[in-house]
Amino acid sequence: MEDYEVYTLPNGIRIAHKQIPHTQIAHCGIMLDIGSRDEQPHQQGLAHFWEHMAFKGTEKRKSYHIITRLENIGGELNAYTTKEKVCFHASVLGVHFEKAAELLADITFHSIFPEKQIERERDVILEEMAMYYDSPEDAIQDDFDELVFPNHALGGNILGTTETVSSFRREDLQRFIAENYDTERIVFASVSNLPFRQVVKVAEKYFRDVPTQHTNRTRQKPTQYVAKHTRVERPITQAQCALGRPAYGLTDPRRLPFFMLVNLLGGPGMNSRLNLNLREKYGLVYSIDASFTPYLDTGFLGIYFGTDPKKVDKAHSLIMKEMKRLREQPLTTLQLHQTKEQLIGQLAMAEESNNSFMLMMAKSLLDINRVEALNDIFSDIKAVTSSELQTLAQDVFVEDQFSSLTFVPEEK
Repeated sequence: MEDYEVYTLPNGIRIAHKQIPHTQIAHCGIMLDIGSRDEQPHQQGLAHFWEHMAFKGTEKRKSYHIITRLENIGGELNAYTTKEKVCFHASVLGVHFEKAAELLADITFHSIFPEKQIERERDVILEEMAMYYDSPEDAIQDDFDELVFPNHALGGNILGTTETVSSFRREDLQRFIAENYDTERIVFASVSNLPFRQVVKVAEKYFRDVPTQHTNRTRQKPTQYVAKHTRVERPITQAQCALGRPAYGLTDPRRLPFFMLVNLLGGPGMNSRLNLNLREKYGLVYSIDASFTPYLDTGFLGIYFGTDPKKVDKAHSLIMKEMKRLREQPLTTLQLHQTKEQLIGQLAMAEESNNSFMLMMAKSLLDINRVEALNDIFSDIKAVTSSELQTLAQDVFVEDQFSSLTFVPEEK
């Protein structure tokens, strides 16, 4: 975006900052270009396990002192793992920015992974996995990834499997980090009222001495896709359904217009075509959404909904009908204008969250080596044509290229 600045330390770690004079809160985070797709089959769940274990002890802190360090001053410390990233982040009053930066550096680069804590956290993660399994609307998304990307790490559950999580030891964590850790693929991002020079000074203090390290890791692209259809009986009363297929990657120029197309089809707005049709017109679902997730070298389109088991086929037919409309009927001038205005408004409101912007800034620098200016994104959106969206619909919204996974109630 406009107003952000970047400084690169001698070890390759980049410092990205946006100053917002009127805010009293400092948001900062360390994002590493390491995720679950970098795991070998026997390591599945290890990136997420690392995320948990970073809070369990460092060379100078025990778990209690990590957890309470920022909480005692009204701040928050958190973390998450995705298919391609691990991130540790914090939010505090601006006067405590240095405390947050120091703590993030400590848990990221100086964790010791105590064996006793590994055993405890293993049980916590196994409980987390059981919780997701008991929530079919969550479980179906993980299982559907495996259907679309079979025999590939992108299809694996970020949490791992019972077998892999039960096997992890300290040396597994240390080996995984050593194999994937690259200081040139790490960004420390912040948004606060602090001037950039002060942020750099703090970053120099806590990140400059991190040893330079590079990796020759090469991410493997998924092999050729084949559509599959699966039905699974589960102890549920409502059917859970997933439809989807691979889509465009991060560097594909069609990524933004396709995001617009998916937003029109089943985005968060109540006026999405799927919501208006399946919920408002026919009352088949409580909620339905379509989402597009771009990765480094591929992408993923997913559509999720729950419905009465007897209405699954009807709902599936209506979804395909909406996609057919987008393939065959170009948007009118008014429809195109409304689609653009809606997306522009959504993106503008998303930027109002300083924490979300901080995380987006770090991810963008890792993924495309820049942070796209919001006004440039708006210009690109405004330049999209109706025929361009129709071409994308004809390329991706092809019925026989969609996979499906359906959880249905067990037969009594």
